[in-house]
Amino acid sequence: MTTTELNQRDWVSLEQKYYQGTFKRHPITLVRGEGTRVWDSEGKSYLDFVAGIAVNVLGHCHPAVVEAVQQQVTQLVHVSNLYYNVRQIELAELLGIQSDGMRSFFSNSGAEANEGAFKLARKYGRLHRNGAYEIISMENSFHGRTMATTAATGQPAYQATWAPLPDGFKQVPFNDLEAVKKATSDKTAAILVEAVQGEGGIWPASQEFMQGLRDWCDEQNLVLICDEVQAGSGRTGKFFSWQHYVRPDIVTLAKGLAGGVPIGAMLTDPRTDIFVPGDHGTTFGGNPIACAAGIATIKTITEQNLLDNATQMGEYWKEKLEQLCAKYPFIDSPRGIGLMRAVNVKHGLGPVIVQKAMEHGLLLNSTNPQTLRMIPPLILTTADIDEATQILDATLAEVANLPAAQA
Repeated sequence: MTTTELNQRDWVSLEQKYYQGTFKRHPITLVRGEGTRVWDSEGKSYLDFVAGIAVNVLGHCHPAVVEAVQQQVTQLVHVSNLYYNVRQIELAELLGIQSDGMRSFFSNSGAEANEGAFKLARKYGRLHRNGAYEIISMENSFHGRTMATTAATGQPAYQATWAPLPDGFKQVPFNDLEAVKKATSDKTAAILVEAVQGEGGIWPASQEFMQGLRDWCDEQNLVLICDEVQAGSGRTGKFFSWQHYVRPDIVTLAKGLAGGVPIGAMLTDPRTDIFVPGDHGTTFGGNPIACAAGIATIKTITEQNLLDNATQMGEYWKEKLEQLCAKYPFIDSPRGIGLMRAVNVKHGLGPVIVQKAMEHGLLLNSTNPQTLRMIPPLILTTADIDEATQILDATLAEVANLPAAQA
């Protein structure tokens, strides 16, 4: 479809007619992407600091991912898990190298990866904790949209509509080891944690907390699960965010793992590697196209030193955010690791900043009215950050003149 043809269609009306109303969308229709930029149906360009919500770790349409998918689609689009799949095994090998020996199970999404982790933890509890099945997770966490992952998510706003939720999950305050210990009982099988809470607003765990969780799990014979769906695949400057802290027993990945192609992964250490044939399965998980994209993504991250780039660009972006926070009193508390950053926003102005920045050509994200989240691609450059800083500065100057910002 040509640009002219795109512009002639009323995409908003068509969406309202044919798509269920599950998303509150921004009023632009994105039709093309390249590198750190996207273009809408009107031809306007945007610098993308949302990256598909931490998915496009190599930016949009990275040549390595495009080539891998194009080549694979001419060879094998789908094969069931009744047979060996070369691409699946190759991707599992690369993840095994990155994780120092963990074995993988592939699914289609982060929620499915977490579901697999829950099943694995429950089996461990049945075998090694006298039938224990409960999982302790953290307040302000996010683990997915299925019923079980909603029950594990520590944000009431995501849960209220769907009560009663599945049994077996309880939440305690993040970074509070004593609360975890107090909540542990003979029913507890596992502790679930994001080393950096993503959807909750980019809140890193403390080293003391993560080490304490590891020690407590070892002492009590519990399973430590680390949800890396958003923080994994190099976003924090290490391939897994847990590599800043301690080694978990089970790891879940998705989002950036295949550079934009849907995939999920659940990895386990030998201690919890207890699935046997028939325990778990999937039709589409680990399909050749997604795995080919995942192979290309991991190889590009390692060969182009994008972990180092995420660290360096993250520090550079942090400096710019600190300067903006010093300049505008209604934003503060810049935080994060690598290219996973956020600031607090006063007076509930987060959505306003996102909207006005978009009008100026910069895509940002507000996880709630008090938080401005930035999760750009790992290919980010200083020139991109300088441009984003200029746009955000102009946006904040405009917002500063609003009555709400002066309250």
